[in-house]
Parts: sequence; structure tokens; C-alpha cells
Amino acid sequence: MTDTRAQPKAVVAPPSLKRAWLIAMLLFTFLLLNFADKAVLGFAGVHIQHDLGITPQQFGLLQSAFFWLFAAGAIVLGALSSRIGLRWLLAVLMLVWIVTMVPLLGPVSFGVMLACRIVLGFAEGPAYALATHSVHSWFPPEKRALPGGVVTAGASVGPLLAAPVLTWVIVTWSWHAAFGVLIVLGGLWAVVWLVFGKDAPAHTPVGTAPGAAELVDAPYRTLLTTGTVVGIALLTFFSYWSTTLKVAWLPVYLSDGLGYDTVTAGRLIMLPYAFAAVGAIGAGWLSNWLTARGVSRRVSRGYLAGGLIVAAGLSMFAFTLLSAGLPQMVFITLAFSLNTAAYAVAFTAIADVVHPRKRGPVLGFLVAFYSMAGVLAPLVLGHFVGTAADKITGYGHGFALTGVLMAIGGAAATFLVHPERDEAKLNTHLQENVQ
Repeated sequence: MTDTRAQPKAVVAPPSLKRAWLIAMLLFTFLLLNFADKAVLGFAGVHIQHDLGITPQQFGLLQSAFFWLFAAGAIVLGALSSRIGLRWLLAVLMLVWIVTMVPLLGPVSFGVMLACRIVLGFAEGPAYALATHSVHSWFPPEKRALPGGVVTAGASVGPLLAAPVLTWVIVTWSWHAAFGVLIVLGGLWAVVWLVFGKDAPAHTPVGTAPGAAELVDAPYRTLLTTGTVVGIALLTFFSYWSTTLKVAWLPVYLSDGLGYDTVTAGRLIMLPYAFAAVGAIGAGWLSNWLTARGVSRRVSRGYLAGGLIVAAGLSMFAFTLLSAGLPQMVFITLAFSLNTAAYAVAFTAIADVVHPRKRGPVLGFLVAFYSMAGVLAPLVLGHFVGTAADKITGYGHGFALTGVLMAIGGAAATFLVHPERDEAKLNTHLQENVQ
């Protein structure tokens, strides 16, 4: 039987810190564009529904379609990360994104737009997993959470910058022009990435966080049933339900539900994205700080990530009880930012227990699982809005349900996350198999 125990680490010089942070910033920009093109449909939601003559249920279908092949893309392209260098794989993904947006530059039918969103979803499925896998490969375990947080922040900064810029483009010209702006920026990123991007050194030290055992290259079946992996899968599922609604429906809710005009809604939407960006970096720093001071990773990864998601769920339920105004906007901001801050910390817990050779595919499986929330969330909210006596009641019921799911489900899933315990179990399991 093959000995699958971890081999001794190669004694090599660590990768350049300057190069590592350059890669982190390029990946930050990658996710910035990734979420900007997701968000533009929400910013232009009212205009698109009017131009295409579609109902709220059909608009929900359009948003949901993005996730129909999202899981397949995450699994298939995530698996390719162990065969193809991330430098080339990420560049190809960006080029596919651009191709799917080209038909949207002019008048388009509902069917064509639906097809473009399906293909775009397949190509964007592995984006966060691959970006996270790449940045984790450049930093030692005890320092991964902060650069992971910076990369995750790109997902919030994208819509944050897109909100005023693309809203202005939509109001001044059209929503078609907004996609043109994204096409140009995506092309520029691909060129810069191919020039400056680089795969992590093949022998990057892969040691573990303080007090942890050496990582072992466990089978996928064992890894995917480990408590930490299952717990993070559930946490990110509940969190992504909220993330999807933020991108797909929150801009429409602010204008169509609460009565804010397009420009005001574009400005207000910046608040949750701004807090999410700061929160992602802050949560990553806090996780690193706690881990470096000997706090168990069950706390610095699991309790921290789970606590943020539970707090976001409670905030979401709270804003459905309030009328439009400053107090409600405070809870809206917390509801759609605290959960985003949890992603980098949660995915760092995966890096704590999964060997680098399996990390890309495992992260792809996780994205595939939580993307199911992306399929369901727009449809569920669209159903509530379309069938309620009035739209504000429909929005309230849909968001309240999401808040309850996040608070209760997130609390239960948190207790499954225990990196120290799972590392020990994986070592014991493999040692028994090779004896």
C-alpha cells in the first residue's frame, strides 16, 4: 500500500514577500472585477426589467441562471488547478468572462442574456477558490488569513467602486455601456496578469500553524467528510445566500422596495460593500493575531467566522422590522457586510487541514456546494416579491427568512469547525492505513 504520509519539507528559501504581496494585489483586482460584473445586473435591475419587459420572477430567474453551472465550473476548473498553472488558468477565465459580456453591448433578448449568464457562471464558479488557493500558496500558514482577507476584500471593493461609476454610466448612457466598461477593464487585467503574475514556487514551505501537526495528503473522501470541511461548507452556504441577495436584489430593493432613486440607491449600496471590505481585512488580521498568540484555531478560525455569519443573520432579521431610514440602513449594512468578512477566515481553516496538493480541488467542491444557495436565493426572493400583496411585504418576508437561516444554521455549523482535532484524526487515520 502506498505510504501517503507527509514527506519532510524541502529546506528552501521562502518566496519573496514583495512578490507574494504583488500576487495578492493582482488577485484582489481579479475578484474586484469578478464581483463588479456580478453586481452590474443588480444596479441595472429596474432598467433591464423595463427594457426586456420581464417580471420580478423572470428577473429572479435571470439572476439564478448565473449559478446553474456555477457548481460544475467550480468542480471542473478547480480540479484543473492541480494540472494547469494558475497563471494561465486565471487568464483564460478572464478572457471567457469578456466573451460572455460582448453580446450585452447592444439590444439583446431575454434568451440570449440568459445564455450569457449561464456561461459566465460556469467560468466564474472557481474564481474565489482559485484566487484563495493561489494566495495561500505564497504565505506561511500563520500569516495566510490577512492576505486572504485582502483578496476577499476585492469582492466587496468591486461593487463598491462599481456602484457610483457603473450607476453613473447606466444613467448617463445605458446598462449596455456598463458591460463595455467591464470588458475593457477585464482585458487590461488579463494583460497585466500575464506579464506580472506567477505561480507559487513548487517547493514553498507548507508548514502548519503554531501547535499544529504536519499536514498529510489525505484522500478526498476523507477530507470532504472531515468536521472542519463540512462545517465551513455549511457556514459558507448560509453566508452565500446573503451574498447572492446583496448582488442580485439589494440594489433593486433599495430603489423598487424602499423608494430611493437610482443614484441614491447606488450611493447607499456602497455602505455594505465598504464595511465588508474593511471587515474582511480586519477579520483576517484578527485571525492571524489570535493564532500567533496561541489561541486555538477552533476559535481564531471557526468561532470567528461563525460568529460573523450569525451576527449578519440577526442584523438581516432586524432590518425587516424597521421602516426606511438611518437605523434600518445601519442593520442593512451589517447584514450584508459581516458575513462577507467571514469568508477569508473560513477558507483559511480549510488550508489548516488540507494539503496543498488537494487544496484547489477541495476549495472547488466547497464553492460548488455553497453556490447552490446562489441558485435558490434569487428565486425564493423573487417568489416572495412577485406573490405578495405588495412588494415591501414580499421583500420583508424574503429577507427575514434569510436572516433566520443564517443565524440558526450558522450557529449549528460553527461547532463542527475544529482544525486541531481534525488534523489529529487525519494523521491517525492515515497511519492506521499504512500499517
